Amino acid sequence: MTVAEATPDLEVEPHDRSFLGHPKGLGYLAFTEAWERFSFYGMQTLLVLYMVNELLLPGHVENIAFFDSFRTLYGGLEGQALASAIFGTYAASVYLTPILGGFLADRILGKRRTVLLGAITMAAGHFLMAFEVSFLFALLCLILGSGMFKGNIASQVGSLYKPEDLRRADAFQIFYLGINAGVIASPLIVGTLGEKVGWHWGFGSAGVGMLIALAIYISGQKYLPKEHFEPAKSGKEAPKPARLQRSDWPALIAVLLLIPVMAVAIVPNNQIFNAYLVWGDRDFALTWGGERLPTTWLVTLDAIVSVSFLAGVALFYRWYGKRWKEPDELTKMIIGSLFSIGGMLCLYMAAATQGPGEKIGLFWPVMFHVINSIGFAHLLPVSLALFARLAPAAIHATVIGLYYLAFFGANSMVGWVGGWLEKMPITHFWLIHAGFAGASGAVFLIYKLLLAPKLLHSGRSEDVALA
Repeated sequence: MTVAEATPDLEVEPHDRSFLGHPKGLGYLAFTEAWERFSFYGMQTLLVLYMVNELLLPGHVENIAFFDSFRTLYGGLEGQALASAIFGTYAASVYLTPILGGFLADRILGKRRTVLLGAITMAAGHFLMAFEVSFLFALLCLILGSGMFKGNIASQVGSLYKPEDLRRADAFQIFYLGINAGVIASPLIVGTLGEKVGWHWGFGSAGVGMLIALAIYISGQKYLPKEHFEPAKSGKEAPKPARLQRSDWPALIAVLLLIPVMAVAIVPNNQIFNAYLVWGDRDFALTWGGERLPTTWLVTLDAIVSVSFLAGVALFYRWYGKRWKEPDELTKMIIGSLFSIGGMLCLYMAAATQGPGEKIGLFWPVMFHVINSIGFAHLLPVSLALFARLAPAAIHATVIGLYYLAFFGANSMVGWVGGWLEKMPITHFWLIHAGFAGASGAVFLIYKLLLAPKLLHSGRSEDVALA
């Protein structure tokens, strides 16, 4: 999640409509992001399956450099529990390093150089995944590279436009379509190669995708905004930053207290990339015409359904708002929590109806993806909008950056809780996740009843991109 604001001291061409009515630079940024997300989610989809089914097994785990020292961080965990814990550490760390990436861009290198360095580092990480010995180095490269790349490319989208240019909101919709195109395609290509041909072929294809992203970004350099430290032709001084006011503190405290609640709320959705894939790989009837489908295709299914309901829910509230008063952000988040509970109960039903020695049919898993995606559409984009609404103007970008901490906490819990998959009945496992959704929804309700009347006043609008 990133904030992208058009900065007055950046040179932009207000009449450029070369790409779908937008500046040509938007096309380069959108396609760069599509290929970066292709590589990122392709690798992430394979990661836990690769560890469980090969890398952490005898004959392979001994080949990983420095792994004996590394695994001491996880106590006595082994097998699936260890794989889930490593996945959680990786996925959580990806949401911490954008802080470093933002510092490098703002203070040292500038956004374009930081994105280039991040892309090169990520590509190296993907290719290093093709070798067992370099597994830990690969994860480190991917964590650091993503931190340099993730926030800094999205922030350049807003800088393509003057502050008064109304095309900015539409630009982020196009940019988000690029993200989701990469998410949908990556399991079909990277996942299929990894599961059907060889794990290292999958990781290698993710590296190729990252090189394509790098090539697109380099080729579009002249169409991107000038850096903040480059002089603008207008010669105008940059406006002085606003100062934090005493009246800003209640909203700031409320936002900070929401971060751990959001972390708990995100756990059920993010378990899709961890224990859910391990369980599906083992117990789902993933066959079609006598051919076994790659387990990673479940992620493509989820991405398609999620994009559909993101658009569907937005259109629904546009229609609803013309007839009745549209619910505020907290009300939508409460609704999202209820749907999230429903999604977890679908997985409970899938496990509860599984007979001895039988595979689970896809009815309940598909229902999970549908219902959970409605919850996702009410939770993640809406919570980001709430943060943007409540964040004080003086530290707006900083507060949105802190939103990443919710994902850091969520993915840490995903790794920890994912290790329970083989230690308890599957029905209990998913009921615990329903409890996460219910507990966070209860806190959202308390916020709604006690704080909303005072805090949910009209504030300035910000453009944000969910990445």
